[in-house]
Amino acid sequence: MPELKKIVVILKGYPRLSETFIAQELLGLERAGLSLELFSMRRPTDKKRHPIHDEIRAPVKYLPEYLHEEPLRVLCSLAKAARKPGFGKALRQFFSDLSRDFSRNRFRRFGQAAVLVAEWPADADWLYVHFIHTPASVGAYAGMIANIPWSVSAHAKDIWTSPAWDLQGKLEQANWAVTCTRAGFDHLTELAGRDGIVNLSYHGLDLDRFPVFAGKQNVRDGSSADDPAIILSVGRAVKKKGYDTLLNALALLPKDLHWRFRHIGGGEQLLALKAQAEKLGLTDRIEWFGAMAQVEVLEHDRNSDVFALASRITDDGDRDGLPNVLVEAASQRMACVATAQAGISELFVDGENGLLVPPEDAAALAAALERMIRDPALRQRLGAAAEHRVRHEFDHRASIRQLETLFAAHRGKA
Repeated sequence: MPELKKIVVILKGYPRLSETFIAQELLGLERAGLSLELFSMRRPTDKKRHPIHDEIRAPVKYLPEYLHEEPLRVLCSLAKAARKPGFGKALRQFFSDLSRDFSRNRFRRFGQAAVLVAEWPADADWLYVHFIHTPASVGAYAGMIANIPWSVSAHAKDIWTSPAWDLQGKLEQANWAVTCTRAGFDHLTELAGRDGIVNLSYHGLDLDRFPVFAGKQNVRDGSSADDPAIILSVGRAVKKKGYDTLLNALALLPKDLHWRFRHIGGGEQLLALKAQAEKLGLTDRIEWFGAMAQVEVLEHDRNSDVFALASRITDDGDRDGLPNVLVEAASQRMACVATAQAGISELFVDGENGLLVPPEDAAALAAALERMIRDPALRQRLGAAAEHRVRHEFDHRASIRQLETLFAAHRGKA
C-alpha cells in the first residue's frame, strides 16, 4: 500500500489557549503516524501558549486574515485558482451563498480558499477543517476549486449559530464530519439527511497530562474565615459562559459561609464582570487571574474545592458543547457544579457525579454551591465518581483511533 500523503488542517486561529482540545488532537494524530500541515485563518492573539503547542511538529502557515492586507498574494492566488477545473463551479456556489449572506466575511473566505489552493502542499492529499462555520466555508470552496476531498470537525458555536442552509450545503460536500456532543450529532445528522456522514467523537483528555491526583483533598467547609472554601471557574469571559449568573449566585450565598472565587481566562466581558462584582460587593472575595497555561490550571484544579460553570444558550443560539475544563477538573476529583445543558449533561448526572442546575437560575446555583461547600464528604463522593467516568470513558486515544479509521477508510476511496 502506498504511503499516505500529508493532511492539511484548516484552523480558525492557531495557537489558542482556549482550544487545547484541538492541540491535543493534532499531537495525537502526529503520534499515530499522520503527517500534518496547518493553515490558520488568524494569527495568534494570546500572549501565552501551552507546552503541547511546542510538541506539535507540523508547520503552520497563515492565510491572509484580511484580503486587502496582502493584495498581491490574493490576486496571484486567484489567477492560479482560476485555471483549476472546479473554479467555475466554486464561483457559482460563492455567488449563491453571497445572495443569502452578503458580507465581507463571505468574500474573505473565497479569497482565503484561493490562497489555500494556490499554496497547497504538493505532498498533501486531504483537507481536514476544524469548525463548520467560516473555516469550513474556506474548505468547501477550496475543495470545489481543486477537487480536494475534505472532512470537518464541528464543535459548538459553529453548529448552533450557523443557518441550516449553510450547514446542509457543507454536509452535502464533505466526505465525513465529526462532532463532540450527542446534541450536535443529532442536529447535524438531521440536516445531513443521510446516515454515516456525521460521527460522534468525544474529545476526551490526554490522561498522561492529567495524572491521578495522589494528594489529599481539602475538607474546607466554609466555616473558617481564615481558611475559606475555594470556588474555581475556568473559561473565557463571554456571554455563553454565564458568568453574570454565577456572580449573582455568589452574591446569594449565606453571610456565614466563607469562600473565595477564582476565575481563570481572558474574554471580552472581563471589565463588565469586574464592575458587576464591585456592584454586588464581591470584589474582595474574587481573584481574576486572566489566561493561564494548562499546567497552571491543573494546579488550581488540585487546590480548589468546587468547580463552577454556569453555561447558557445565548439569544443567537451560541452555547457550549462539552467544555474540556469540566473534564479536566473531573479528572482531578474536583466536585463540579454546572448547568444542565447539552454536552454537560453527557458527562454529569445530577447527584451521581456532580450537581446540575437549570441555566440562568442564580438561586439554584447558589444552593448547589452552598451544599457542595458545607459538605466535604459529598464533594469527595461526587468528585471520585466524576473522575472514574472520565478515566474510563473520556480517554482521548479513543477519539484519535476513531479519526484514524475515518481517514484511512475515506482516503482510500478518494
